[in-house]
Amino acid sequence: MNSNSTGKALVLTCFGESHGDCIGAVLDGCPAGLPLSESDIQVEVDKRKPGFSVVSTGRREEDRVEILSGVYEGRTTGAPICMIVKNRDVESETYEQARDKPRPGHADYTAWVKYGGYNDPRGGGRFSGRITVAYVMAGAVAKKLLSTFGLEVLAHTVQIGKVKATEKVDYAEIRRNVYQNPVRCAVPETAALMEKEILEAAAEGDSVGGIVEAIALNVPAGLGEPVFDSLDSDIAKMIFNIPAVKGVEFGAGFRSASLRGSENNDPYAVRGGKIVTLSNNAGGILGGISTGMPIVIRAAFKPTSSIAKRQRTVDLSRMEETEIAVAGRHDPCVVPRAVPVVESCLALVIADHAIRSGKIPRVLGRA
Repeated sequence: MNSNSTGKALVLTCFGESHGDCIGAVLDGCPAGLPLSESDIQVEVDKRKPGFSVVSTGRREEDRVEILSGVYEGRTTGAPICMIVKNRDVESETYEQARDKPRPGHADYTAWVKYGGYNDPRGGGRFSGRITVAYVMAGAVAKKLLSTFGLEVLAHTVQIGKVKATEKVDYAEIRRNVYQNPVRCAVPETAALMEKEILEAAAEGDSVGGIVEAIALNVPAGLGEPVFDSLDSDIAKMIFNIPAVKGVEFGAGFRSASLRGSENNDPYAVRGGKIVTLSNNAGGILGGISTGMPIVIRAAFKPTSSIAKRQRTVDLSRMEETEIAVAGRHDPCVVPRAVPVVESCLALVIADHAIRSGKIPRVLGRA
């Protein structure tokens, strides 16, 4: 059993720890012939790079992408694509000093139990959000693969703390505005309020959570392998592999529980010779199979667990109760840097299913 791999036709295996030598991704099953360069991957990785603003961690990583295999003369070969970024700016001392005191909200205690105390405690080790660099590198390949048949994946912040983006935004606004502000919100006025929410929490030694919405456009109908490899279950599983995610919903999601069937059902119609639905409460998936409408998901992120406020914990070496104030460099809100991660995870699952269904051939642009 390999718990560090996911996917069936497009398989991602990731490796590395927060303060180890590097973070890496091996993507196996990518069709041959896809034009691909390190700069294609770099542009996506740069979107989640730490230290980009005052609402981000003070850790400064260059995150320069290196492709070690699977690409020859600018195109994928069909062999596994191995990509890495080096960890350069690490400060491990504070973690070594508090290694016997599990941080509330983190996986320190559960990892200590699971691995008998041999887990890497520095920066959360394998359980750090740092590992999502691998998801983004793989997602960059998936996004380029999906673009070969016109499929696009977008994501944006719709809530931080108590501040919600209630305005209806179109896809053009998401494309135009999201990476123009530090909170990755498509509405500039709301973005300013979100930034204020984060900074106020940080000033008090605290943190906030939020919600990221992702949309996949031009998805063909018929993707998904019910029942245990259904499209929505695979997407949900991948999204839950992002540290700090505590909830995932599709379309109307939890709101559908308060609707009547007549309100929640999406009526069918014919537009331009194509079957569509007049609403999209299903979020583009029915019976675990894509409907052809946009896939719409939302992921809820808990507040960052590492906070400066003193909290109760235990000393594992002494089996005594104690207190801890978490030192180090941390995001007061993980949501802004999670936006490209959610985007990448959605793209990766859809690309896997597109290959499995035959929508994407095993060789592209055959000579």
